[in-house]
Amino acid sequence: MSRRLIIAANWKMNKTPAETAAFLEDFLPRFSGPCGVDVVIAPTFVCLPKAGEMLAGQTAVSLSAQNMSAESSGAFTGEISADMLKSVGVQYVILGHSERRSLYGETDAGINSKVKAALASGLLPILCVGETLEERDGGRIEEVLTTQLTGSLKGIDQSGIEKTVIAYEPVWAIGTGRTATPGQAQEAQAFVRKVLGDLYGAATAANVRIQYGGSAKPANAAELISQPDVDGFLVGGASLEAESFFGIVQAGIDASAT
Repeated sequence: MSRRLIIAANWKMNKTPAETAAFLEDFLPRFSGPCGVDVVIAPTFVCLPKAGEMLAGQTAVSLSAQNMSAESSGAFTGEISADMLKSVGVQYVILGHSERRSLYGETDAGINSKVKAALASGLLPILCVGETLEERDGGRIEEVLTTQLTGSLKGIDQSGIEKTVIAYEPVWAIGTGRTATPGQAQEAQAFVRKVLGDLYGAATAANVRIQYGGSAKPANAAELISQPDVDGFLVGGASLEAESFFGIVQAGIDASAT
């Protein structure tokens, strides 16, 4: 496989610093070094310093934030800047997650500002896009994905998109136990790549990594990751236990070795 797989754990609002340390004490010994797959952990803001401390000096697992401000500093109560994240060892940042869009009203324009700020600071964005069940049933998948990608990537040049990971999240499959079939995931992710091709050219689009982000678990990871346009996972609930998350990572390691 030409694109390096990336499997990221989005812990959402779960785990204290002590629980983060316990997870990593269980998880990290499972790696003897680089495993051929990019593995990323995204704890809450308060857990980032502890995670950064424990991940320093090893090469198997990288650290991500779940969100950030587009601003670099100033009177923005409750916000976190890119430089603050980098100071505790963060390398990636999840932007535009469906929960941020639906619960907190984040727009494509606002997410676009964050993507630009992340890239300018040297962070690697994991940009989330995806349709709700109503949008899917209404036949609007392509319209929704095109709008989100075009708006969120406005003004991002070729060098920027090459550093960006896209996470396709069928919103109807997040935390519901429902999972897109491998065929549904492939169809949507191939369309995401087509839109990227329209924006940046087919050659560039072929190098962008597109994760699947809807209720991936050890039991379905291998089948999903066998699809040609599924380049890894953004994992929610199944990433909260070390054994479960490593099972998904192992599916990626196995796929990358073939």
